[in-house]
Amino acid sequence: MKSRIVVIGANAAGAKAAAKARRTNPKAEITVVDRGNFISYGACGIPYYVSDTVTDLSELMSTAVGVVRDAEFFSKVKGVSVRTRTEVTGIDRDSKVVHLLENGTVASFLPYDKLILATGSSPFIPRVSNVDLGNILTVKSIEDAEFLKERAIPGAAVCIVGGGLIGLETAEALHSKGMRVTLIEMRDQLLPGVLDPEVASVVEKHVREQGVTVMTGRTVTGFAGNEAVASAIVGDIELPVDLVVLAPGVTPNVKLAKDAGLSVGVTGAIAVDQWLRTSDPDIYACGDCCETTHLVTGKKVFIPLGSTANKQGRVAGINAAGGDAVFAGVIGTSILKVFRVNAGKTGLTETEARANGFEVETVMSPAPDRAHFFPGAKPILLKLVCERKTGRVLGLQAAGEGAVDKRLDAAATAITFRATAEQLSQLDLAYAPPYGAAMDNLIVAADIMKNKLSGHARGISAREVKRKFEEEEDFILLDVRSPAEHGEIGIEGAKLIPLGVLREKLHELPKDKEIITFCKISLRGYEAQKILDAAGFTDTKFMDGGILAWPYKYRGKLENKC
Repeated sequence: MKSRIVVIGANAAGAKAAAKARRTNPKAEITVVDRGNFISYGACGIPYYVSDTVTDLSELMSTAVGVVRDAEFFSKVKGVSVRTRTEVTGIDRDSKVVHLLENGTVASFLPYDKLILATGSSPFIPRVSNVDLGNILTVKSIEDAEFLKERAIPGAAVCIVGGGLIGLETAEALHSKGMRVTLIEMRDQLLPGVLDPEVASVVEKHVREQGVTVMTGRTVTGFAGNEAVASAIVGDIELPVDLVVLAPGVTPNVKLAKDAGLSVGVTGAIAVDQWLRTSDPDIYACGDCCETTHLVTGKKVFIPLGSTANKQGRVAGINAAGGDAVFAGVIGTSILKVFRVNAGKTGLTETEARANGFEVETVMSPAPDRAHFFPGAKPILLKLVCERKTGRVLGLQAAGEGAVDKRLDAAATAITFRATAEQLSQLDLAYAPPYGAAMDNLIVAADIMKNKLSGHARGISAREVKRKFEEEEDFILLDVRSPAEHGEIGIEGAKLIPLGVLREKLHELPKDKEIITFCKISLRGYEAQKILDAAGFTDTKFMDGGILAWPYKYRGKLENKC
């Protein structure tokens, strides 16, 4: 008798699971059911369709050679039966059948030997007044993509609720269509959970420069309008809008699993083991509906990403078809492009690391993404997070107009294999002026980290320096750049002594005060710290990342634009 495999859900995880199950067991009877009209589409591409970067919606549903991945494709090419517009209303684990409702009217059932849940996630809808008004939508489905593009009218006002990955990508897309965009995030920064505040500020400043209104630390409490939304209520402000996009995050679709008596984990997503088995050994779960293990902390996490869904779908498909594969976990690697800035992270942020009980050391390292003399070199800022006791690399964040992806990918590899800062600094990375510097910024960050961990270098964050100014602490912020650099841009309250004359002017500095040195990127700042140490100054530090990593106002000027 043929093994019967049923997959619930036909997007990233489900489609991958079905295709891999077929390759693993050519004789199995494989059926995929999905309640939607469209299957196996790239929802991550929706903002790019809205902006006309992707001009044909079918491209989001096509293979690399342009073949649309519809039910006919899966039947003829993959040997898998797909039933769309079919909702699973229940799972009878004792009888091993799933109950179906086709086209909203016809009830039927489907027997299984192995069942794969790939039910995905749904956009989180905030419980605020009038959220069901017209022209309030999410960014999840093909229908959402079509509706959003129709409503992207030049000059119209749109409010985007949520400053995460989806919210930012959608903000750029709608701004490119000539809409007036307001982005509202309830946390005090954009990309919360993805970037630490000082790295997120690089993104926020750039988004503001493009003309997007950014409101952080604010909450939408409701909407107003007749049939269609006319305004968003943000505290005591009533913001006129023509369109609202809800992008505050997603929640896993677990109702079907819970109703069937399957275990739900601490994150609220379906609990699975490393083989992606649920609490029922004949039922697997993959993609956005299930939780996984964070490889740095060892804790269960819910981090829904298309890349993870595809990898998990492959593992679930192999195992449901009689194979043996494991999914070890994730480290939360994510990336986005918004306007001209690229930003992302892998592993833990400093905030996450401290929340998980790690004692950490951090490094901020700004530098060009390739040889500084090569045309097209663009700045990037790296923030490296390591465990202080062992030097183990815990995380990396990156932001800037340059190439951040390859630094994140290299760090992701290092973190996955539990590398230390010492090992990271020894990586033999590809070098030629068009692609990188002889000392890549990632290597430089690791070297700075080694200096800090050994006690040779003592850094302090720009955020901590700002706090010292605000609390009127008695310290000296020493600018060791040239007079020309100092005159062009500077930090209010800083004292100028260029590095080249520092040894001659040591008498101008008191030895009983804390002295914090900085330059453009704090290479000279570190050298100044070593000069002061050698001269008997006992309380010296350099400001991490120099003035390029200062996310606040310059002396007499607007906020840092770097």
